[in-house]
Formats: sequence, C-alpha cells, structure tokens
Amino acid sequence: MTELTSPDVVSSLAEGGPTPGLDPTPDVVATWVGGPTVRLSYAGLTFLTDPTFDPAPAEYPGPVTLHKLVGPAVAVDELGALDVVLLSHDQHADNLDMAGRALLADVPVVLSTPDAAARVPGVRGLAPWEQVVLDGDVRVTAVPARHGPQGAEPLSGAVTGFVLEAHAWPTVYVSGDNASIDVVDQVARRFPQIGLAVLFVGGANVGRFGAEPVTLDALRAAAVVELLAPARVVPVHHTDWSHFVEPLSTLVERLERGARSDRLVVLERGRPTAV
Repeated sequence: MTELTSPDVVSSLAEGGPTPGLDPTPDVVATWVGGPTVRLSYAGLTFLTDPTFDPAPAEYPGPVTLHKLVGPAVAVDELGALDVVLLSHDQHADNLDMAGRALLADVPVVLSTPDAAARVPGVRGLAPWEQVVLDGDVRVTAVPARHGPQGAEPLSGAVTGFVLEAHAWPTVYVSGDNASIDVVDQVARRFPQIGLAVLFVGGANVGRFGAEPVTLDALRAAAVVELLAPARVVPVHHTDWSHFVEPLSTLVERLERGARSDRLVVLERGRPTAV
C-alpha cells in the first residue's frame, strides 16, 4: 500500500483501515454529467470519473474515429471543487476528451493506470490491487479491467477500475471500461461487501473485435449485477457516443425479466441523486 503526498487531500492510514460495509447511510450522491463522467460525493471527498466536457457534436480522428453526439449536462465551472479524478484510462477521447484533460491540472489527485501516468503530467499510476489512502481515511484500490475480449490490450491499451472504502460508508466499485465478467468476479471475491457499483455499460463496439464489445453489453452487465448482489447498480457510459450500440433500455428490460431491476439506479442527466 502507498500513500499520496498531496498536502490538501492525502493523509496516513488509520490503524486497521476502513471497514467496508453495506450500510446505506450516509448516502453517496452521484451526478451524471454524461458518458462515463460522474461526480460522486463520498466520505467527505468529491470524486469525478473519466472527465468528458467537450461540446457536441465532435469528431476525434485516430486508429478508430470516435463521434460524440451529446455534450455534458454540467459545465466544468459548475462542478465545484474536486478532490480526486478516477481515470480509467487516458487513450480514448470518450473517457478523456480535450476539456477533460485540461481539467486535470486543477485537481489535487488524479489516479489512473501506470501507462497513463507516463503520458499525462500529474497522474498517479496504480497497478491492479495497489491502494492509496486519501484524506478522511478513504481507501482507493485500483482493480483490474479489460477493454475488450481476452488479449485486447495491444489494441485497446491498459485500463483500470477502482474500489472506494471508508468507515461507515458503502463500499463503491467503479468498473471503468471493462467488458469482462471474469474480471468483475475477481473484484467481487476481493470485495464481497460492495454496496454500490458504477458500471460502464452500453456494449461499446468500435469494430476491432468483431461482435465482441469493449464495455459491458446487457447480457454481460446482467451477469455482473447478479455477481454483485445485493449491491445497488448505477449504469453509465451507455449513450452520448456513436459507438455505443445498446441503449440503456436493453439492460433495463433484461433486468426486469430477471426480477433484478429493483437494484438498478438510473440517473437523470445533471441531477444530483442519493444512490
């Protein structure tokens, strides 16, 4: 385990560490900005996942050209102070666009992959299962993620998910751009008391792996919801870009058929919601 050195945010680990649990109070408050970008108020800190704030429509050329269809519901200057960015990866514009990249310089702590740390100034890279402890004794663990089928890394690059823990708060899992049920199973075994899961869904497909998605499709997401029971589930990154092929309604309908939709929390764009 390591500790960050930002004087404003980071402190030493309290003896014994945080106690994970399913206590639904106090509430985590989530605001969905759009795409993978969510503002989370948790244990006295404000987190932001994968910053994407460019206006739309927009096009991002590259090995695969990405098309942004919908802009953010919350502007950067409306976010308020941020303590931590949880960046699943830096190499794709739908997870870190130009405005999101500019925002990083104003955030005390930015956590991502070691590869991202080598490319983006100010980013702290965490290997899978590496932990840091932030002010207020919030423990953040980097957890595995796989952006496509087995062996996708040479094309998709390294990605990460995160788990947040704090005494008397629910344990929170943020999947990042992960398409693997097996990966989530590893996370669930290490953290059996996950109380809230922010899942990147939508079955994104950029054509590199045939029919295999690079984020959870409805079939895989439903299996993940089962694995993480009884956690509440917040689906994000299911719209706003042209390469997301499954609307959120596909997942909702699948969970309704399996009588599992009671744990699904669908966020309204731009509205702070206790989850």
